[in-house]
Amino acid sequence: MLRPPAHMLPTPVSSNIVASYALSSNPELRLPKPPDRPGSRGPSSYWLENLKCIRDRPRDCCDGSGSIHFTIAGNEKLYEAYNELHSLAEEFHKPFDAPAILVVGHQTDGKSALVEALMGFQFNHVGGGTKTRRPITMHMKYNADCAQPRCFLVSEDQPHREKEQSLDEIQAYIESENKRLEGETCQFSAKEIILKIEYKFCPNLTIIDTPGLISAAPGLKNETLQSQGGAVEAIVLLKMQRKEFIILCLEDSSDWSNATTRRIVMQADPELSRTILVSTKLDTRIPQFSRPDDVKLFLKPPGCLLDGNIMGGSPFFTSVPSGRVGSSKDSVFPSNTHFQEAVAAREAQDVVLLEEKLNGPLSREECSRVGISRLRWFLEELLQRRYLDSVPNIIPTLNKELRTITNKLQQTTQDLGELNETRLRERGRIFRDSLLAKLSLLLRGSVVASPEKYGESLQDERLQGGVIVSPDGLQMPHKHVPNATMRLYGGAQYHRAMAEFRLIVGKLKCHTVSREEIVNACGVEDIHDGTNYVRAACVIATSKARDVFEPLLHQLGFRLSHILRRSLPIAFHLLQRDGDYISSDAFFVRRIASAFETFVDSTERDCLGKCMEDLRSMTRYVTWSLHNKGRSALRHFLGSVSTPNEQSAASMTNIGLEGFSPPNSSNSCKQDSKVRPENNVTLPNQESSQTTHVKLVNLLESTLWNRKLAPTLEDIVNALVAQIFEGIRDHCVASAEMKFNCYFLMPMVDKFPTVLRETLETAFQKDTDVFNVAQVRRALEKNRADLALELKQVEKLHEKFINIHHQLSSAYPSPDPQQETFDELPVDTPDNHPSL
Repeated sequence: MLRPPAHMLPTPVSSNIVASYALSSNPELRLPKPPDRPGSRGPSSYWLENLKCIRDRPRDCCDGSGSIHFTIAGNEKLYEAYNELHSLAEEFHKPFDAPAILVVGHQTDGKSALVEALMGFQFNHVGGGTKTRRPITMHMKYNADCAQPRCFLVSEDQPHREKEQSLDEIQAYIESENKRLEGETCQFSAKEIILKIEYKFCPNLTIIDTPGLISAAPGLKNETLQSQGGAVEAIVLLKMQRKEFIILCLEDSSDWSNATTRRIVMQADPELSRTILVSTKLDTRIPQFSRPDDVKLFLKPPGCLLDGNIMGGSPFFTSVPSGRVGSSKDSVFPSNTHFQEAVAAREAQDVVLLEEKLNGPLSREECSRVGISRLRWFLEELLQRRYLDSVPNIIPTLNKELRTITNKLQQTTQDLGELNETRLRERGRIFRDSLLAKLSLLLRGSVVASPEKYGESLQDERLQGGVIVSPDGLQMPHKHVPNATMRLYGGAQYHRAMAEFRLIVGKLKCHTVSREEIVNACGVEDIHDGTNYVRAACVIATSKARDVFEPLLHQLGFRLSHILRRSLPIAFHLLQRDGDYISSDAFFVRRIASAFETFVDSTERDCLGKCMEDLRSMTRYVTWSLHNKGRSALRHFLGSVSTPNEQSAASMTNIGLEGFSPPNSSNSCKQDSKVRPENNVTLPNQESSQTTHVKLVNLLESTLWNRKLAPTLEDIVNALVAQIFEGIRDHCVASAEMKFNCYFLMPMVDKFPTVLRETLETAFQKDTDVFNVAQVRRALEKNRADLALELKQVEKLHEKFINIHHQLSSAYPSPDPQQETFDELPVDTPDNHPSL
């Protein structure tokens, strides 16, 4: 990789913005001297450093007019080429790594105001509420000839065109888009508004201003705001997934432990390795500090408070003066020049106030983190280095893209020449077989598709495919579900969903049966008026099992159907990647998709029918050998609720009766003692036998004649219900897993290919409109025109990067391996940023 020596790196334009205000011969651009304060030591050391930066700047950087030039030829073309690369990646959805600054922050964090201060002019509404409903991409380019900003709005139609518009027209367009989205369901869109801006005070940056994150309060009354917050967070997270983007994370807080925005940023950048932290509204923070130590902690927080290794080593601190540019009576600044002047003055005043709080001057490192100009310098030089580093890698990527587009264009031209019904049917059969192969590959397991783009975590899966909840409305915690945080698809996702169902259902317990339920379940027998508590337990257990397991089976079917349906768009993506996709005949593709959806629905219904039939058989008739796992189970439960043998027989006579004594029960005992008076002394075994006999007799009496439910009898019924319920539960889990595997998953592997082939072959023989030749021709011609336009843009961009690479190679040949490498050389910047 060719990189110039550090001392020969081009000087970022924005580094001289503040100082140019101070040194300009134009009185309107002179920066006013910071006001003297009691006890102050005169001009701040920060301002003297700014003046020194300009005084020591090489002469070839500036001309007499004060304009700043690049020290490397071709850098203006470099920025232009990367701007086009970013636009091309967005327009044609290409995987080009075009570095950019992504601004992320909550509403009222000062996000849009910071972007305007970086640009040097105002163009959008700022303030509370939602002012940005679409991301706004601004390709900013330094142009010394533009005394006023020149803005170009990139159209959204194909091909994209640039139309120069005024700031008022740009603002009106953004407002119209906001109003349009307010009437839609989502109210936000991930599609970017692309602007190209040229200005003599503009840094060479590509900044993406995202919609402000929303912190909605809990509660049903804030449900709408919560939904909007989720939509905004999804858009921001999608943008932050781009690894080439540098995240500018805004925090509006004086306590670094409050990670409001970082909490969301760390979902995409856990280590904050590509995140720059910015504390906004510094002018409102300074008066809150009462001790110098508090200021020191705020300016240089320890790593434990930042939760990562942020770029630059420490945060930046900025202030933007309030007020809008305009001629109305509410406007504060007559022109953008006055706005720039106020930004620079606010920066110098912040440094003076910080030094007063610290009772001493700021260190060089602390000065390099305070102010808009310092942040501009850092961002511009960082992005510039990323551009230079990426030039050698962009060229092979563009070469590959050229070959791919050329092959697609040749294939499209060939298809147009051979367009007929027979040829289309042949291509349809090839497409069908390729699709079936991809679907089978996804179910068996593969990594051919990107998990980040096509995989789903358990949280996403529950959101899209429904949740599996217990009767209490509880979900299985993520930590208990295997691979919950991983983005899965295909067979792996199917297995995780089945494991979640097994974990939830396998741990279900039957709730305690109420006394009313037991009494109501007893009813009246058809031949006597006694009670049968065993039958009551069976009635209660089977009824509860049906109510609990039937919804769970439907939830499982809906979830697994969602997983299988996701396989089709992933398979289409793989076919597009391999060049086997029939993009010219949408009608044929929709027919295949319809056949797939119909098969999934019918298979789910058939499988659920089998599961329901099995559940009905388990709850229709109780088989004790299945539920109790042996005849000893009932004895075990009855023994668990009986009183101990050490209690007297007299106490046993009242088990389950609570004061009720069956007729002649005491007399029979007396008669028995009179008949055998010699048995006054009994052996231990005989006593135990008599006690057991008394217990069983009294238990029988209580279950036959007593309807006054005693606690002991209630425990017995609950034990029986729990045992029957658990037996049905275990059988339901095993049966559902087996049936969904055999009658839902396997048909996708061995039955769907046959069904799809028969469906298409029948359509080929009977239907004449399987392929719309005229529609296919129009689609192919449009595809050829789009490919030709894309090829032209890529060729132009490829030529630009080739020229830039040759210029860098000729100006800075590869260094001798024995010499120092670039990374070992000191960085000669005005502020000596440690991170650069």
